[in-house]
Amino acid sequence: MKKLFFFVLACTLCLAAAAQTTWYEGFDTGLSGKVLPTKNPYHRADTSAYAFEGHERNLVMCSGGLTLHFRTNSKSIKIMPEYGYVYGGRTTNLLSVLGFDMYIREGGKWLWAGAAVQGAGKEDKPVTIVSNMDGTEHECLIYLPMYSELRSLKVGLDKGASMIPCSPDSKCRIVVHGSSFTMGVSTSRSGMAYPMQLGRRTGLDILGFGMSGNCKLQPAFAKALADASFDALVLDSFSNPTPEQIIERLFPFIETVQAAHPGVPMIFQRTIYRENRNFDLKKDADEAYRIHVADSLMDIACKRYKDVYYIYPSATSEEHESSVDGTHPGDYGYTLWERSIENRLLEILKEYGINLNRL
Repeated sequence: MKKLFFFVLACTLCLAAAAQTTWYEGFDTGLSGKVLPTKNPYHRADTSAYAFEGHERNLVMCSGGLTLHFRTNSKSIKIMPEYGYVYGGRTTNLLSVLGFDMYIREGGKWLWAGAAVQGAGKEDKPVTIVSNMDGTEHECLIYLPMYSELRSLKVGLDKGASMIPCSPDSKCRIVVHGSSFTMGVSTSRSGMAYPMQLGRRTGLDILGFGMSGNCKLQPAFAKALADASFDALVLDSFSNPTPEQIIERLFPFIETVQAAHPGVPMIFQRTIYRENRNFDLKKDADEAYRIHVADSLMDIACKRYKDVYYIYPSATSEEHESSVDGTHPGDYGYTLWERSIENRLLEILKEYGINLNRL
């Protein structure tokens, strides 16, 4: 009898709490970061519009790089997701793969406010990202799951609280297309990928288009980027392809994108140093050769094509302790990556009239 009483009490409290919450469609709360229009608003490209193959189709359906941006005076913020495809890797925190990562603007800077993910067996229950706030209006930024597909998404605010969708700080759209590094594999939270950190630091409207293991200068992605709208394109395109693929695909990739976006900067990044090279002589030789091929071809590309640049990121700490699995950096490594490219990137963008002060 006692167990029944507590069960009924718990159900009553849940119903009471639900009655005090107003639910909004996620895409109505300032959805940002979209590279291309899609039927499902939380996808990043339409799988029926481009010749994506195999796992590429799963990747473009993931919501990594998308954000919700709104103002509210709600004291608590809840999330109720419904997932489709979910990544099964072992080196990335579930808060990043499946969860929601929230920041609040405080004193002109983005300050972390909370993160949440549904627990096992509680997939039908909402999660609270932050609660017990002071009831004044706050500007909120929520990063969507890095490596999962959202079929639907609800945002819960206190009943009677305001909800005002916000636009990005900048009207200049910067697409960042790349590998699992760009997607943020091995981060603890989805807002820690280096493009997301770059957006918070600079105020640039960053559109993350990471394709874990599948950013290989493919014609399908060149076509998708040709169809997208942006003011600059930043590329981490030499981390996944083989040297042979780089040789075959680099120049056609540039030409396809430039034909659709004349006068727009294409800023390629050299791949970062991977710690798994340290004692494995074959990996060291293979990586050195891939980098040599990319360096050699980019030297030609920067001379042959106007508006093409090559920059050199680093995610390696002085102690060589910033890697999670020998390939991917952790949060600190991605912070190092962002800091290593920020100044040079802003210099290039300034040449094109994109001149924003750091937040």
